[in-house]
Amino acid sequence: MSAYSKGDMPKSTPENPMDPREELPHHLPAMRAFAISLTRNMAAADGLVQDAIVKAWSSFDKFEAGTNMRAWLFTILRNTFYSGVRKRRRDMPDPDGVHTASLFEKPAHDGRLAMNDFMVAFNQLSPVHREVLILVGASGFSYEEAAEMTGVAVGTVKSRASRARLRLAELLGLEDGEELVGSDPTTLAVMSKSAVRAA
Repeated sequence: MSAYSKGDMPKSTPENPMDPREELPHHLPAMRAFAISLTRNMAAADGLVQDAIVKAWSSFDKFEAGTNMRAWLFTILRNTFYSGVRKRRRDMPDPDGVHTASLFEKPAHDGRLAMNDFMVAFNQLSPVHREVLILVGASGFSYEEAAEMTGVAVGTVKSRASRARLRLAELLGLEDGEELVGSDPTTLAVMSKSAVRAA
């Protein structure tokens, strides 16, 4: 795990830019967490992060020093993931939907406040919904930053986040206004509208 959280990591600014090769390692834990949320598989996530790092490393000449490197890296990682998904869809015939059905878990409604149940419910969300909750909830990006990373309008990000939170609450069996009790800060951030920096 990095010695720096997003809040206390050395800042690269236009006036005092960090060398991107020195800044990149500080973002690896967040990249891995984002990759795990997309792939739902540790080995696939590690491969995805490696592919994204290779792409970023070969594109440092396109990175504008002093800007938000984490957003730039997350964009590369996200694009790499979706390129792979599109390629696998073209390459893997699945006429009966057997493979597709194996990618999703059935809902579990017992013990709705346990972390395991949260993860089961979270993994049932669509990749787009998991992605937006990780970006604006767990990773603390603003709606504007998430919109830039995903290439959609700010309103679309807000709408996706709202629908994702509603679906997650539904999967967890939470009543309207009921909060998760005894959850860690990241789980609460994913579920909470107030965790997102104001747009």
